[in-house]
Amino acid sequence: MELDAATIVGYLAMVASTTSFAPQAWKIIKSRETHAISAGMYAVTVTGFALWTGYGVLLGQWPLIITNSICFALAGFILMMKLLPRRQKEKVAEALDPHAK
Repeated sequence: MELDAATIVGYLAMVASTTSFAPQAWKIIKSRETHAISAGMYAVTVTGFALWTGYGVLLGQWPLIITNSICFALAGFILMMKLLPRRQKEKVAEALDPHAK
């Protein structure tokens, strides 16, 4: 299988986009802290990823669907953790990483 430049750039963009939210999500799980995160910014980001996913579905473009669905899930998790009350945030983080904190 031969890859052209556009495909290679697309794969690199997919990796960069999908992995960019993972460190923030993991930091929240470990620290349970979200005070420095902007809920408004993440709300817009989550909305954008939902729209990009819908756009990919309308075009039948799996690279757009997969990439933006993963980003939507990670950014959505971060937003959810930001908006949850402290007690519920602790429960979610404890379920995902019982050895943290």
